[in-house]
Amino acid sequence: MALYRVEIHPKNPQDDPAGLAALHELRQAGQTAVRAVRTARIFLLQGDDRLLTAPRLNRIKNEVLADPVTETAEPQNAAGDARRVEVHVKPGVMDPVAASCEMAIADLLDVKYSAAAPPIEVRTGRLYFLEGELTDADADRMVRKFLANDSIEQVHLKPFEPKEFPHGRPYEFKRVEVPLRALTPEQLHALSRKGHLFLDLTEMQAVQAYFKQQQQRDPTDVELETIAQSWSEHCVHKTLKARVEFTHHADPAARGEHPAASRTQTIDNLVKSTIFRATSELNLPWTISVFKDNAGVIAFNDDYAVCMKVETHNRPSAIEPYGGAATGIGGCIRDVMGTGLGAKPIAATDVFCFAPPDTPAADVPAGVIHPRRSAQRVTAGVRDYGNRMGIPTVNGAVYFDQRYIGNPLVFCGTIGLIPRRFAQKGAAAPGDRILVMGGRTGRDGIHGATFSSDVVTNTHADEFSHAVQIGNAITEKKMLDVLLQARDAAGGPLFHAITDCGAGGLSSAVGEMGEKTGAAVQLEKVPLKYQGLSYAEIWISEAQERMVLAAPPEKAAKIIALAAAEDVEVTDIGCFDGSGMLSLTYEGHNVALIAMEFIHDGLPRPVRKALWQQPHLHDPSGHEPRDYAHALGDILAHPTIASKHWIIRQYDHEVQGNTLIKPLVGPGGNGPGDAAVVRPLAAGNGAVALAVGCQPRFGDVCPYHMALNGMDEAIRNIVCVGGDPARTALLDNFCWPKCTDPMHLGALVLACQACYDGAMAYRTPFISGKDSLSNEFITESGRRICIPYTLLISAISVMADARRCITMEAKQPGNKLVAVGTTRRELGGSIYWALAGHVGKSIPVVDLKTAPALHQAVAGVIAAGLVCSAHDASEGGLGVALAEMLFAGDLGAAIELDKCPRSEDVVQDDVLLFSESAGRYVLEVEPRNCAAVLAKLQPFGAAVIGEVNARRQMQIAGISGKVLLNEPVESLRQRWLAPLDW
Repeated sequence: MALYRVEIHPKNPQDDPAGLAALHELRQAGQTAVRAVRTARIFLLQGDDRLLTAPRLNRIKNEVLADPVTETAEPQNAAGDARRVEVHVKPGVMDPVAASCEMAIADLLDVKYSAAAPPIEVRTGRLYFLEGELTDADADRMVRKFLANDSIEQVHLKPFEPKEFPHGRPYEFKRVEVPLRALTPEQLHALSRKGHLFLDLTEMQAVQAYFKQQQQRDPTDVELETIAQSWSEHCVHKTLKARVEFTHHADPAARGEHPAASRTQTIDNLVKSTIFRATSELNLPWTISVFKDNAGVIAFNDDYAVCMKVETHNRPSAIEPYGGAATGIGGCIRDVMGTGLGAKPIAATDVFCFAPPDTPAADVPAGVIHPRRSAQRVTAGVRDYGNRMGIPTVNGAVYFDQRYIGNPLVFCGTIGLIPRRFAQKGAAAPGDRILVMGGRTGRDGIHGATFSSDVVTNTHADEFSHAVQIGNAITEKKMLDVLLQARDAAGGPLFHAITDCGAGGLSSAVGEMGEKTGAAVQLEKVPLKYQGLSYAEIWISEAQERMVLAAPPEKAAKIIALAAAEDVEVTDIGCFDGSGMLSLTYEGHNVALIAMEFIHDGLPRPVRKALWQQPHLHDPSGHEPRDYAHALGDILAHPTIASKHWIIRQYDHEVQGNTLIKPLVGPGGNGPGDAAVVRPLAAGNGAVALAVGCQPRFGDVCPYHMALNGMDEAIRNIVCVGGDPARTALLDNFCWPKCTDPMHLGALVLACQACYDGAMAYRTPFISGKDSLSNEFITESGRRICIPYTLLISAISVMADARRCITMEAKQPGNKLVAVGTTRRELGGSIYWALAGHVGKSIPVVDLKTAPALHQAVAGVIAAGLVCSAHDASEGGLGVALAEMLFAGDLGAAIELDKCPRSEDVVQDDVLLFSESAGRYVLEVEPRNCAAVLAKLQPFGAAVIGEVNARRQMQIAGISGKVLLNEPVESLRQRWLAPLDW
């Protein structure tokens, strides 16, 4: 067996973008001692001597591994004062580049390829030459901290030349039983933590009782794992389904206090009594499938439906940002693929939450990746997976708060198109074969579902590195092609049901599909990436790019043949047997036999205590700025408001050719679009608008109003592009600190109640959701860092005629600017006060009596063609909304604040400019249409406050008539562009 090392170097320094990127990253991190960085790609090849002859190795180098125009396959040594450092993926970590090389080499050599045993095995790495006044120790430290990730990679100062590749030894079967029945409560609790089950004592006691009384034996390891996956917070959402005893102590003097102030109530199933209840009571005919499938489904037209799912992938992304984020979007895509009988993904969204990117390195806790690097790698993960799948990423947002330091949040959303006849979830029938399709199973992702259900500590990167998955988008794209062919087969779909293999792996996928029938699985049949996996590891692995199908026996062979033609692996691993039991065997040995009823209905119904005590806050006084241009520039430069163009331009938002409104709009692509618009079908004028709303800063004051503001913002964004609130559906994603704390649970209760109240008032049903309720980080010193209460509201709206879409940039000199909605003295939680170190108590309060009619009225004048552009006023207030419209359109305007609709207590210019009151828009209207627009919107507060001009100056006169600022629009644009211009 021969093993060769091949280095692929750029022929010229200008052909080394990876080296320039590494240098840029080091410089950004303050590593100024590095003068230059050169890189090379490393390939380790192992195979039979008869295959890896010198001529064949030469062909492999020059025809597979290197680009002969720009690269050379000749090894090079460090020159001058350069330090040489290598980075290689650890054994067992998914390496898509290596897998692609193995297939290409087999084709080149014309030998049979097998993923389990490729004729030539490949491992990859990257070589860095760091030039500068550095020691080997300096270079090693820099690469480990800024260019590598210890969770998945190894760093070497010398050339890495193993004698042979490590291989797993064949697994020797040993049935493991866990002596559970005699354990004390303390021992049960210790077993849960040590075994990474993350079940509480009551749940462990329920498991103990089941095996004592019904099974009369101790459980096997895989039985315990199955229960832990199925009962995890991630999979079953037990907090949101809990019975909650909620006490609300409010401040009677607080403005906008939640109406249910100072009372105690018992809530039986929190999510069912709020979010689910609103959708049920609205009972709108265009909601097709809600809260019972992988994604929510709404009607698009008579023949088609659209579906949407938004997932969180916070924990893996905290440990390995690139792989965690990539598999986050990959898993969400599979959710859509597994909706009904299979949907085609047509667009993606993403929302991220990070600590400020300029956080000093000394302030980053041990075990935490610096937020700047986290942001860069998360973005790259979502970018690479979505782009390679050929799915446009069209909408999103990024929020910054220091409290996300240990728990960055990664929300990934996917929208799918599905024929209405396939939109209902299928069910496995007794006798159906269990088919697993797509990627092979490895140790990646083990305990991902349970790991994400508890708080993070500084040791989690080491303890749970196995919970990190590395995705392969090409495998998933090929699988998608096969699934759509199988769905659309002549004579009807070739399968009865389908679901993705995500959190919990086969345990959750087969367990969910077999809930009503039972299932018998032969675990030794599951295709593996490498030898050595135990039966328990096979069952709970969360390896990516896998789907599970229930197919009639007579059609299973057709699916396997169809997949083989597309180079996709499908394996029959058992059947849904009608027994009502989950039966797992390994090479004829029984390793699990549990009643499906216990798996799905045996979880003890928790009773949780919830409390909300209104915080005692005050509004600062005497804060009006001396220099309004400087103040507005500072707000535009806040990273939450600043341009996200560095992220957006990495995504392909036009692939598939159906994106009508893109993330950046205006002549130069400088405007932050309010929402995206995508046309699912090439024929016809129908489209869907996609938007988000999220206001975590308001949660510090009142989670109820935080949630309503997020809903109102999402709906306003839909309206601004021409969407109709009457055909808009919402999705909720709660990311919260651990809700064993009654105050955190109380905040969750208030947010859920707001979701009900808002959905009923706006008549916007919730169709899908997801929660992540343990987002805390415990430092080495024991300090607990909790994320802010974060509720992401995603909105999807069906548009009958996309030709009526508009964008937010100012269009034409001479047009009037109309402010719609009342500005109130509501600076609490604003960016303006945050920059001065204040929170305040007067956060924006959404008026549910008027807001729905206001949004419908604005949508009406846009639909009538009376509005040239529209932009909502949210973060940063009217000042930011106006500035963004002007620099997006490369125009100027003269504004008179005195004409702005406002409440009587608004007597200061800074309140008018920077208040973030809800329910407000800025519309650009041609003079001839002004009277008609004002007539429609006057009941809600509407007035002409200025006029667009060609001078490219933003001039604002205050309430007294005095000019507050007269600033070049270009200088405001530069302040907005600079902070995240990486």
